[in-house]
Amino acid sequence: MTESKRVLTKKDITKLAFRSLFLQASFNYERMQAGGWLWSMLPALKKIHKDDKKALSESMEDNLEFINTHPNLVGFLMGLLLSLEENKEDRNLIKSLKVALFAPLAGIGDAIFWFTILPIVAGISASFAMQGSIVGPLIFLAVYIGIFVLRIVWTHMGYELGTNAVEKIKTSSQSISKSASILGSTVIGGLIAAYVHITVLSEVKINKEHAVNLQTDFFDKVFPNILPLGFTLLMFYFLKKKKASPVLLIAVTFGIAILFSALGVL
Repeated sequence: MTESKRVLTKKDITKLAFRSLFLQASFNYERMQAGGWLWSMLPALKKIHKDDKKALSESMEDNLEFINTHPNLVGFLMGLLLSLEENKEDRNLIKSLKVALFAPLAGIGDAIFWFTILPIVAGISASFAMQGSIVGPLIFLAVYIGIFVLRIVWTHMGYELGTNAVEKIKTSSQSISKSASILGSTVIGGLIAAYVHITVLSEVKINKEHAVNLQTDFFDKVFPNILPLGFTLLMFYFLKKKKASPVLLIAVTFGIAILFSALGVL
């Protein structure tokens, strides 16, 4: 796409980076950061789609779907996807890239910021502070400001990358969409395996001295993790086939967990 066809300006992308600060402002367990994500993108989406209310509505609906990524790197993904929106790319391609990239970015961000940079800087800063030097907190503040400024850099970088690669993406849209869908499904599957845990505490007494634990002696040996898998598929069935509300399913899950825990089953 040539420069003259662009709708968004550098000022719009910088504004997007600042609005991404509110990514987690409406965090919830149904769609995680979706509300903050859409709020950050909305001015740019309105500018791109202008009077086309149908296109804007479809875009807003897609951008209100579940997302959970790293707050410091989210601008990169926002910029990348906005460049595709700006070029009127296929909605399935944009959605697939979003699903495929948000979790890997979260993992990369956690590894870089929470597990590497901040612990090292905090250790150095604390060392200075314990000696009574003001240099310690100043170093920590400077690093935090640097991370904040990098939000703007990531956002512009994502937008420029998407803009420059849009022709390549267009010619390979089907293979990219398929690859992104596979990667996204793999990531979501990994998240489910990591987050869904069901442990049965009940035991079946054989005699006075021996008892069979249903979890360790039966489920874990016959089919490990079959209960989390079955529960996940059951929730998927209610969401997909019965169109059940996610909030209702969360409430039912809490109720079942509390009831069976009180009965000593889980």
